[in-house]
Amino acid sequence: MGRLIAVVLFVALLVPGVLLARAWGLAAGRRVVAAAGVEFVEPTAEGALTLRRQAAHGRRWRRLGLLLGLAGIVGSVVLFAEASVFLWLPALAIGLLAGVLLAEATRPRPRWSLASPPRRPRQGEQISAWLVWAMRAVVAGELLTAALMADAGDLGAHVGPVVVGMPLLAWLLAETALLRALLRPMPAAGADVPVDEALRTWTAHLATAAASVAALLPFGTLLLRAGLDRGDRVGDGLDVLPVALVAGGFSALAAGLAVAGFLVTWLRPVRSAAPALAG
Repeated sequence: MGRLIAVVLFVALLVPGVLLARAWGLAAGRRVVAAAGVEFVEPTAEGALTLRRQAAHGRRWRRLGLLLGLAGIVGSVVLFAEASVFLWLPALAIGLLAGVLLAEATRPRPRWSLASPPRRPRQGEQISAWLVWAMRAVVAGELLTAALMADAGDLGAHVGPVVVGMPLLAWLLAETALLRALLRPMPAAGADVPVDEALRTWTAHLATAAASVAALLPFGTLLLRAGLDRGDRVGDGLDVLPVALVAGGFSALAAGLAVAGFLVTWLRPVRSAAPALAG
């Protein structure tokens, strides 16, 4: 009976990760709609210039993120020698996520004429509120878990600042990008409105996905470690807490990898096949 309870609990705790991955799968439809809106109009000269500038801006910051990741790998080799082989992938991932978030948080303002009086869309028109609040909940859960493990002495002096600082900084950058996309006035020219909507949609999803991945992967790792450590200390009786922690860890890691997959698909910049951009 105890094993059955453990199996049911394990499966139940995998459900949130599956639901989050499903929600991001549905978000792909919003991207298709936004991209189609750009394809059906011919942007003004300012709109065409904005598309090119925004694409170049994102590429520059993502290249910088790649360089930061490579620098992190070199630094880990210098500090930890052979033991750093396990840090190469996390260092590269941190650098790439930092590049995405910095690109979205520092997007230059478009140079087109703004609507008068200023008009701003609602955030629900850019991204599902469920995805945004899921990101915030995951960051809060990761920070709480890290604080509890640090208080119990289960986090090393070098690990603690990383698992706390990285998700916190990612969340702050994501909130900055979301706020800037929300407060920016819409363009005056009707032909540029679909371009503006697509750019806002891209920023909202890229920032939210990057911050979610930055929190989900360390969150899952912490839960797995806590569950395995507690499982080694239990006796012969049934203790559902280790099972819950391990299941939650697997769920968070699987969801993080799934969201990372969707994040990659959003990296392609907004494009237009209108004649104004030909050549």
